[in-house]
Amino acid sequence: MNRRKEAKLLPLKKIRSAIKKYFSCVDKWMLFLCISVSVFGILIQYTLVNSSLAGTLGVSNRTYLVQIGASALGIIAAVIISNIDYHFMAKLWKLYMPVSVFLVILTFFIGVQVDEYIDDKAWLKLPFGLTFQPAELLKICLIMSFAYHLSKVKDQLNQPLNVLLLCLHGGLPVLLIHFQGDDGTALVVAAIFLVMIFAAGLDWKYIISGFAVAVAALPIIWQYLFTDTQRNRFLSLYLEEYADPLGIGLQQRYSDISIGLGQLLGKGLFKEDYWYVPNMHNDFVFAFIGQATGFVGAMFVVALLMGICFRALFSARTALDPLGAYICYGFFAMFFFQCFVNIGMCVSVIPVIGITLPLLSAGGTSISITYLGVGLVLSVHLHRRRNIFTD
Repeated sequence: MNRRKEAKLLPLKKIRSAIKKYFSCVDKWMLFLCISVSVFGILIQYTLVNSSLAGTLGVSNRTYLVQIGASALGIIAAVIISNIDYHFMAKLWKLYMPVSVFLVILTFFIGVQVDEYIDDKAWLKLPFGLTFQPAELLKICLIMSFAYHLSKVKDQLNQPLNVLLLCLHGGLPVLLIHFQGDDGTALVVAAIFLVMIFAAGLDWKYIISGFAVAVAALPIIWQYLFTDTQRNRFLSLYLEEYADPLGIGLQQRYSDISIGLGQLLGKGLFKEDYWYVPNMHNDFVFAFIGQATGFVGAMFVVALLMGICFRALFSARTALDPLGAYICYGFFAMFFFQCFVNIGMCVSVIPVIGITLPLLSAGGTSISITYLGVGLVLSVHLHRRRNIFTD
């Protein structure tokens, strides 16, 4: 009888042992910080849905339920991915990179618009009224494939042909997403490319030359790549004679007022009346955070977000090999740049650009894809020793 009980309990013991071993090796701080931000993001969306602004913003119970579902699925996916060796995942780039590019191209033909404040049709319709933004997936696929590319040429990185091929690898997704109309995500992809190739040890002669070319190309970019709206956003923000506080600058003006109303400790969560900012459940969620939680709460959120960035850099520094380090640097670039630009536009330091605040803005695709990146960083941290689960 005892033997039968022991036989039944043996699988449970093995599961408990595996879980204990996993949590003894995983980056617990990274998981804790990400989950904390996600929980706070759900509370923010719940507050907005139950406020007097819900109808004006177009949010409903579905908004925070999607937030909960995306966060839960994202965390599960991150844990699963963290258990897979990142070397194996990187080698599969020939599968996932073409798929992600194809999905982005598909938006040129059947893409849909999900918000009246967002002009580009960068989403694909899914069953049950859900949507998916392929450009978000392309960011993660680029991090993996580009990290693999860098690791393969690391000893001959600065040979002209390799530099050219690397620039094509990083530049083509930027152009693809730009022509799709999602310049915010295109800038994030460009930041990923630049940080990763710099971290890999690109020679300063290429960096200086690239900077010189970029500066020389600014007039062309301003005249031919920027739309009238984008040019007006810059002029209105930085040049007083072009200031348009009731027109193109209205959203940022309202954002400044919203953050200012929060003062030191904020109005508090779960209230009914808040100052309205267009799209404050999504790209301008930091404006609501400042209003609801004040300066103290906003700085606490910034500290949590920067903590995630620092954990990614720590995993890069302690990675087993260059491939792992490049993956972590890529995630850091994506996460930090999104935080920097999003918060910058909410406090009127940077012109309005369509970039979400990771794990806090409404949007299932953004949250779930961010967690895929978290899973990759966790995998790098977890596999700092080879055969970690068999030692």
